Amino acid sequence: MNKLILAAAASGFAFAAPLMAQHMDHAAHAAHADQGDAHVKDTAMFMKMHGEQVSAAINHPTRAEDKARDQFRKPAETLAFFHVGPHMKVGEYAPGGGWYSRLLGHYLGGEGKLVGLYANPLTATADPARQQRIRDTAAGFPAEVAGYTGLPAEKFAGMTLEAIPADQKGTFDRILVMRAMHNLLRSGTADTELRAMRELLKDDGLLGIEQHRAKADAPWSYANGTKGYLRQQDVIDFMRVNGFELVGTSEILANPKDTADHKEGVWEMPPVLATKREDLKGLGESDRMTLLFKKAK
Repeated sequence: MNKLILAAAASGFAFAAPLMAQHMDHAAHAAHADQGDAHVKDTAMFMKMHGEQVSAAINHPTRAEDKARDQFRKPAETLAFFHVGPHMKVGEYAPGGGWYSRLLGHYLGGEGKLVGLYANPLTATADPARQQRIRDTAAGFPAEVAGYTGLPAEKFAGMTLEAIPADQKGTFDRILVMRAMHNLLRSGTADTELRAMRELLKDDGLLGIEQHRAKADAPWSYANGTKGYLRQQDVIDFMRVNGFELVGTSEILANPKDTADHKEGVWEMPPVLATKREDLKGLGESDRMTLLFKKAK
């Protein structure tokens, strides 16, 4: 393994973990080695430039209840790895619960733009009532984030992937898919949703994925999305056939304490603890892959 180690204790970034490691399999990703090195250097610069803004967003009083999960989700390191700048237009795919929306709302609510991206209602469900609920939820996203942050709703936007408006194509700097790839795969809509997101991205835009990680040798029956866990190489391969090229991987959200083999899936792990297993309490959250992609030419 080719390990690229980045010291994360940059000025104004004292809340970040001491080390930030990217692990690239040399045999499988040799073509990305130079690009991976460049990304590490760029990440160090990013942290120096935007650490203060990230810190302010993370430590905002409205995130008081969210902060307990920062130790597992490591938002500072994650945003740095994805190179999410405060001036950018960023799409958050399938916002749910508001944990990242609150953080991104504060971080992007000044110079940037946070857009909630929701599934194409026509492929998500055949029920017209449910289709309309998806559209209504997207339309209500600006007011929802305004309520979280106290900022004007005009600072935010929401849209479904039903029909991409011409004036939105190629305008997004970043799109984040946080713990949602398993839902896309088990619903059979991953290819169309990702290709729609690809249309939204600028030519130099990036798409970041955080996803519960199955063991590399997990059977398909366990790693097909129904248990919440996916094999990392499967995700990389799936993204490739849908027009994305891997930029880099990170182990910042790895959790070796998670055996990733729970009968009822990832929901047995904290914070859900669906089966209330005592042996899983105190282990942190699921083992996760963190992947960054660019649009393939």
